[in-house]
Amino acid sequence: MNRILRRLRLPHRPQLAFTLLLLLIVATFFVSLGLGSSSVSFDRVLPTLLGQGAFKDEFVLFSIRLPRILITLLAGMALALSGAILQGITRNELADPGIIGINAGAGLGVTVFFLFAPIEVGSFAYLLPAAAFGGALLTAALIYLLAYSPGEGVQPIRLILIGVGFSTALSGMMIVLISSVDRVKVDFISKWLAGNIWGTDWPFVLALLPWLLLLIPFALIKTRTLNLMSLGEASAVGAGVPVQKDRVLLLLAAVALAASAVSVTGGISFIGLMAPHIARALVGSAHQRFVPVSVLIGAWLLLLADTIGRNLNDPNGIAAGIVVAFIGAPYFLYLLLKKTN
Repeated sequence: MNRILRRLRLPHRPQLAFTLLLLLIVATFFVSLGLGSSSVSFDRVLPTLLGQGAFKDEFVLFSIRLPRILITLLAGMALALSGAILQGITRNELADPGIIGINAGAGLGVTVFFLFAPIEVGSFAYLLPAAAFGGALLTAALIYLLAYSPGEGVQPIRLILIGVGFSTALSGMMIVLISSVDRVKVDFISKWLAGNIWGTDWPFVLALLPWLLLLIPFALIKTRTLNLMSLGEASAVGAGVPVQKDRVLLLLAAVALAASAVSVTGGISFIGLMAPHIARALVGSAHQRFVPVSVLIGAWLLLLADTIGRNLNDPNGIAAGIVVAFIGAPYFLYLLLKKTN
């Protein structure tokens, strides 16, 4: 797959890749608006968006379909950017917030909040990302400390193995926590674990949007720092980069992005792994080029996965996380074997 993508690489024309991805997102967006258990004729989608549709079409698009699509796009952007940052600061191309346990930590935070915190309907959507961030931050700190070796820094393969172990252990803890609660809460957590996009109302869009508005510009500003870090710590320090400070800030940004996304989409892995890899193959390894492209690839991949999943196996569909895993798991194994050989 990487060989094919390298043939398509556009190192001098990243704007072309950016434009093509925007067109793909727009096309998938309109297809996703029309498809579903309550379908809307494609020739009625645009008039309805412009306020000239029937009541039924307006209800389906604005109350059901549109918030879900926006959540999916925003979450895909956040997961892809989180993966790009993690790969940059660890100099490890296998890093992904789902694979190394950050998503599971966020999930544990969401589970504890959902099961034990007093929930108020008006603030529930806005408190979820904060609860997820707390769980993800604690998990990331523990993984980073265990993977760190004095004099050698973070060991890439060690980071992956510890992260996979944490992910499995935290998923087990979530199952233990939900084993004694009522069925409604069990169903919610089970859907979360499968990566079923459940935050499909406008408040969840508003809860997720500020995190991206703040952290995407921050990551783009720090692309030069990530470029220097990729050359090695000594090179970055020699160029005047405060490596330890920037690494902590970037790690916090990656954790916040992943936590905010999975708090409303569930445990979705591999987007943060695949999107940066595909982006590098298309436009090169300079962070200022591939990070923006990676964000769009992540948005499109998750939107495509959700569109496919919710239109299969009616009426409940298949969780987007499962659809992504069908593609991402073999890709991860391929990269892991390639790195160890």
